[in-house]
Amino acid sequence: MDTLKNFIYAGIGLASSTSEKIKSTIDELVEKGKISDTEGKKIVDDFFKSTSELKDDFEDRVKSFSNELTERFEFLKKKNSIVDNLEAKIEELEAKLKEAGAKATETAKETTAKAKETVKKTAKKAKETTKKATKKAEEAVK
Repeated sequence: MDTLKNFIYAGIGLASSTSEKIKSTIDELVEKGKISDTEGKKIVDDFFKSTSELKDDFEDRVKSFSNELTERFEFLKKKNSIVDNLEAKIEELEAKLKEAGAKATETAKETTAKAKETVKKTAKKAKETTKKATKKAEEAVK
């Protein structure tokens, strides 16, 4: 399978460099006045249209070949099944992780709010205690 992937990537790279070369060649011909801008665009458009059709045909053949291999070799079916199961597990775990993260955020917000409230109450009690102590101290001094 890796060889097939490498072959496909090589084909994509070749197609990419070929399209860049054709564009630059057409641009040069237009600049030199050997062909009109309209003709250049038509040539490039025709090239990309035929390339797109060939790409689609190639993709169909690769899919067909891949499906044929999978049907012929039992271990590939099993491997695909295992991969599908793992992907489903990953999605499930990601959902649980997201849910747990949301719950943790909510809990942290609630805890922060409670802590702020406790600090306010404690500060208020400390202020009241300080006032009472100050009042008692003033009365003791009199």
